[in-house]
Amino acid sequence: MTVHQIPFGAHQTVVSVLREAAQANGDIEAYVEPGGPDGTARRSLTFGQWDGAADGVAGFLAERGVAKGDVVALMLPSCIDYAIIYAALLRLGAIASGLNPRMGQGEVGSILRRAAPVLLVGDPGVGALPAGQAVRTVARDDVVAAQFGDAPPQWPTLSVHDPVAVVWTSGTTGQPKGALFDHANLAAVARGTDVLGQPGDRRLSPLPFAHVGYMTRAWDEIAHGVTTIITPTPWRAEDAIRIMGEESVTVAQGVPTQWALILARPELGQVDLSSLRVAGTGAARMAATQIAEVRNRLGVPVIVRYTSTESSLGTGTTMTSTLEEVANTVGRPVPGVEVKIVDDAGLPVAPGSVGHVLLRSEAAMRGYWGVGPGRGRSMEELIDAEATSEVLSPDGWLTTGDFGLLTAAGNLQLSGRAHERYIRGGYNVYPAEVEGILSAHPSVARAAVVGVPDEVLGEIGVAVIVAQPGEVSPDLATLRAHCAGQLSDYKAPDALVIVDELPLTPMMKVDPNQLALLARPGAEERRGGMTPNRWGSPGVVGSDPISQHEKEGG
Repeated sequence: MTVHQIPFGAHQTVVSVLREAAQANGDIEAYVEPGGPDGTARRSLTFGQWDGAADGVAGFLAERGVAKGDVVALMLPSCIDYAIIYAALLRLGAIASGLNPRMGQGEVGSILRRAAPVLLVGDPGVGALPAGQAVRTVARDDVVAAQFGDAPPQWPTLSVHDPVAVVWTSGTTGQPKGALFDHANLAAVARGTDVLGQPGDRRLSPLPFAHVGYMTRAWDEIAHGVTTIITPTPWRAEDAIRIMGEESVTVAQGVPTQWALILARPELGQVDLSSLRVAGTGAARMAATQIAEVRNRLGVPVIVRYTSTESSLGTGTTMTSTLEEVANTVGRPVPGVEVKIVDDAGLPVAPGSVGHVLLRSEAAMRGYWGVGPGRGRSMEELIDAEATSEVLSPDGWLTTGDFGLLTAAGNLQLSGRAHERYIRGGYNVYPAEVEGILSAHPSVARAAVVGVPDEVLGEIGVAVIVAQPGEVSPDLATLRAHCAGQLSDYKAPDALVIVDELPLTPMMKVDPNQLALLARPGAEERRGGMTPNRWGSPGVVGSDPISQHEKEGG
């Protein structure tokens, strides 16, 4: 079936893009919820059905008082119903605020207090609201049952700069912040999607729909006629493999942890993956050996993408990038994006030097959400100007919070998050750089590095390691020797903790708070199946933070 691409310049809003897609690609599947071995029925939604269902749901929501500028919270898993309700809110001019059902009550309470939604759509018993939160709620089933009902008698006038979504950060370093996006932002994302969004793609989507990877991609997916294949929740490697074959997936995406689990499954060699054209990854560095295995076993290029919630677009490798580029960098800016590296004073660093990573594009958020309801307030009034100014300059440069450098070939190489940088004896150490070297050791499956306080040096580095299956766990001396010649001696880890698995957030990223707990001296916690060895225990390598040179005062 031929898929027609919707021209970017012909529309001002996502709403009108979907209207045209319903005519040009009405019979193309927009979403699929795959069936399961447990007898779960396959469910799908075409672009034509999506457009009609959004009208009916918009009528239902309008009858309940939802109007232009109102915030509506969606506490739902990734599903077709989420997409229908999101599209309905867009055509009412309302602002969608996705809440991951796995969020804690403290995070949810903070968001509801600041966003002041007029309505929350959720499932009974999922994500119970914190005590004292007076938010009007409606069941998902009641909302989507209206998809065959009447549209509102009148539609609001929409413009390119009307806000469409507020996307919340993970909150691992404080309360979540809400990045506000408008229709123009989503159009810019569509222009920069590049190789991961070609007309007619069938894209496997492992991310929660509350994530920026979904909330800002609507224009892209609609304009390119992309079919989004929704992986079941909770994510399981065997489900992802089965679905890739059954649904003729062309673009498979996952963080390195998910790819590692997929590669370990025997089912991978038993399914037809001939439709696949590219594998995408991001969120953390993938070891060269793992990239090579994905390439060899799936028979497609591996593409790395880098961005942040606030920037929405960033950099990426290409279909022809070398193994070294994919393993050690996050590529070059995608179309429409600029990147620069600056020092603590905001001045450009010397070529090849590490500094703060800044991005600039039309996809970047308009600003951080402030406090209070949305209706009747201008974009400027919705934004927390002070918080926004800390990361977004008047000329559009966004401070990502990451450190990195630009290679001679122009690729961005990340060195770690700003809050992850530690200072050992006066020298800056960026964990991502050390993690990349450690991950290349044949006995290491996954590695994370964190700084912990030290009375002599201020901070020292602790490597938290997952050993390769069937391999003897490496000791500290072995890993320090492996780092020698590739890193300055002060960057090599000072202590080692072996765990069964790295702690992860709901987004499958390494959890920095739990990592710090595992790395602290005397850590004895058992968390989520991870059993950290204690510092100084048999089989755990102790620390030797001070080299002979340092002891002698050099």
